[in-house]
Amino acid sequence: MPYVMPSHPAPPGAPPPRAGRGGRRLRGVRRLAAVVALVTGAALAGPGTAGAAPAGPMAAEARTAAALERVTAFGANPGNLNMYVHRPPALPANAPVVVALHGCTQSAQVYSDNSGLDAFADRHGFLVVYAETTTANNANKCFNWFQPGDTRRGQGEAASIRQMVAHAATAYGTDVDQVHVTGLSAGGAMTSVMLAAYPEVFAAGAVVAGIPYGCGVDVVSAYRCMSPGTDRTPAAWARAVRDAHPGFPGPWPRVAIWHGDNDPTVVPRNADELRDQWTAVHGLGQSPDRTSTVGPNGTRRSEYLSAGGASVVEVNRVPGIAHGTPVDPGTGGEQCGATGTQHFIDSICSSYWITRFFGLDGGTAPEPPVDPPTEPPACWTADNYEHVRAGRATTTGGYVYAKGSGQHLGLYNTFVTHTLEESPAGHYVLADGTCP
Repeated sequence: MPYVMPSHPAPPGAPPPRAGRGGRRLRGVRRLAAVVALVTGAALAGPGTAGAAPAGPMAAEARTAAALERVTAFGANPGNLNMYVHRPPALPANAPVVVALHGCTQSAQVYSDNSGLDAFADRHGFLVVYAETTTANNANKCFNWFQPGDTRRGQGEAASIRQMVAHAATAYGTDVDQVHVTGLSAGGAMTSVMLAAYPEVFAAGAVVAGIPYGCGVDVVSAYRCMSPGTDRTPAAWARAVRDAHPGFPGPWPRVAIWHGDNDPTVVPRNADELRDQWTAVHGLGQSPDRTSTVGPNGTRRSEYLSAGGASVVEVNRVPGIAHGTPVDPGTGGEQCGATGTQHFIDSICSSYWITRFFGLDGGTAPEPPVDPPTEPPACWTADNYEHVRAGRATTTGGYVYAKGSGQHLGLYNTFVTHTLEESPAGHYVLADGTCP
């Protein structure tokens, strides 16, 4: 495979391409570098677990949790993955399972040491299965979320992760009806794959800085998914999920979406597209039924409820952070994780809230107060030039992006018209044909 493909980054010392007229070629190289960042791992390159660790009892708990158990025989393993587990000292019978998928250049050990999941597994009694990819699959240890041979039911890496879940049930006596999956970045995109390809296996999933299922099928399309993002209708996104397992009658997995507002690698627009995908799969609209603010940093949570009132899709927009897993080191009940490794960002303990969303905390914690009802969101229909002039959008490189969501609106001119919805204040989303 040529070195420009995802599994083979350019060799050291390769001369950079020359910039063409108007710098267009140089911009193209930069765009290719951006996709290689997620696909091959440059975006998640960083120090290993030797970095600083949090102090206090939670730090000791995290270090204990990092002692993973290697499982060497869990099935045919067509995707050539490694399986590790964190088993709490007193794992109950019929325990739930959380499958955890690391980001590029990371490992099962790094994700275990820093995400905080193991501490909640010990506290609430569930098994954590860490799937790990290797340089044999991808030069920078990214899950191949964009390769059709690894993202389809019964094939490649997706099939290997499915076999890990089946092995956990037989080897550890876990509950096949309480299986969940979460992951960061390329692992977040692979979380989308597992929810779509095996909806009967997973009760719920949490996608952290990830991408909708069916977005990327090669390097070029993967780049577009990452930035500026790919805009499809909710119906088109839902069709991609349903086509992954034709004829599946449901129920579909519940989905939590976590994304940093300032993520330059996988732009925040992906959170909107993920929302569109899974609300449409569940037959819901794209306007939230309930909103609240959670955590110490004012993370904005939007919930989309089933007819019975259950939150089946939620979007958590984390303010002020870039690309990574939000953690909050410390000893408090809602704190977790470590920041000694790059792309674990001191903000909010996402693992605490993900554990709650999965229903694994025993339902003992009180729900945060729900935001009071507000007036209908404000909407503006105008050309892109006017949106920028009015401060509802920004322009970069001749293109326009909605403020807050970062959604790509097209060329910066008076010939492209869109409707933008503002909710909350200062956060604009594309609402063509849907704004009340």
